[in-house]
Amino acid sequence: MLARIRPEQPSIIVYNLYKLYTAVMTPVTLSQFRNHQSDYIATAQSEPVEITSRGAGRRAVVVSPEFFDRAVKAMEDLADILAADEARKETGRVSQEELERELGL
Repeated sequence: MLARIRPEQPSIIVYNLYKLYTAVMTPVTLSQFRNHQSDYIATAQSEPVEITSRGAGRRAVVVSPEFFDRAVKAMEDLADILAADEARKETGRVSQEELERELGL
């Protein structure tokens, strides 16, 4: 059985995932990345690579396509959970006629 996520939990979950994720991140300067792109792209297949710049600090993070897809899916799932939670708070009923009219059916 899945545990229900309370509305205040997503930010805590996201923060904890971020901390876990950044703990294994490989930091490189922009110059290092330019000189060894293929090596760092290969590294990014198993762990994130953080590209930094002297003046701007963190510039980019390179991740594998699989990680990116999972991260986008997780954000979409979180948005769905929050939207469902808001919908559960709504009161009142909508008649079938009102629903059909609203949906243009």
